[in-house]
Amino acid sequence: MRSTFQFGRFNYPLQGAGRRPRVMGILNVTPDSFSDGGNYQALEFALGHAEAMIEEGVDIIDIGGESTRPGSPPVSLEDELQRVMPVVYALRDLGPAISVDTYKPQVMREAIIAGVDMINDINGFRACGAIDAVRDSDCALCIMHMQSDPQHMQLAPSYADVVDEVVAFLRERIDALLEAGIDPRRLCIDPGFGFGKTVEHNYALLKATGRLIEETGMPLLAGLSRKSMIGAVTGKPVERRAAGSVGGALAAVAQGAIIVRVHDVADTVDALKVWQAAQ
Repeated sequence: MRSTFQFGRFNYPLQGAGRRPRVMGILNVTPDSFSDGGNYQALEFALGHAEAMIEEGVDIIDIGGESTRPGSPPVSLEDELQRVMPVVYALRDLGPAISVDTYKPQVMREAIIAGVDMINDINGFRACGAIDAVRDSDCALCIMHMQSDPQHMQLAPSYADVVDEVVAFLRERIDALLEAGIDPRRLCIDPGFGFGKTVEHNYALLKATGRLIEETGMPLLAGLSRKSMIGAVTGKPVERRAAGSVGGALAAVAQGAIIVRVHDVADTVDALKVWQAAQ
């Protein structure tokens, strides 16, 4: 494992005393997000939620303008830009790192011009022009695995061996980015919990967190907050999955995850402080 993670304006240690897990807070500026249901679509509400996450100790704010919940329809380029870019410009100088959750190359380009620190791509930079859009920047790049697409991914997820297949996909995408001349220090991986996986697939991947890191040589981002894999174990609806989500985040961090992507920032920050104090 390399020693640092280049994260746009930031440089996160991956080894030694300075290493600690980072909390990425989710900021959905969509009318149909599975969890917060469009509460933060309007700019003033989005900024208010972002400011609350900053007070709670968030390290990274991940801005998304297109819902990727199972069955969600695609959003036009124009709509996504109108949702995302005002929030990016409003938040970029408030302290935390800024990530944009998109698979569209033009949104990537505009976000990079605006100074974001990460592009978080559920499609693994497979869209035509995606690698070219991010190649010459210094922002971090998160490569996520997804089987199929958001409209169809949960209809019938199937793998011969989910861990082997996710590792192979991530390695292939890492190689594609490296061959394009992208600095490996900018890269991280996301196994894509809930993106074309059953509950069993999700927990097999969570248990394999350490293996995913070792076999790809990349830091790992874990995003399982409030997802169906939490509900399947706890029996709780989306709005009551905070405790289970914190448990999942701790499980991922204990196995080496360097970033946890969460809805419940304050609870996760506190839990990680206690976990670190006990190490």
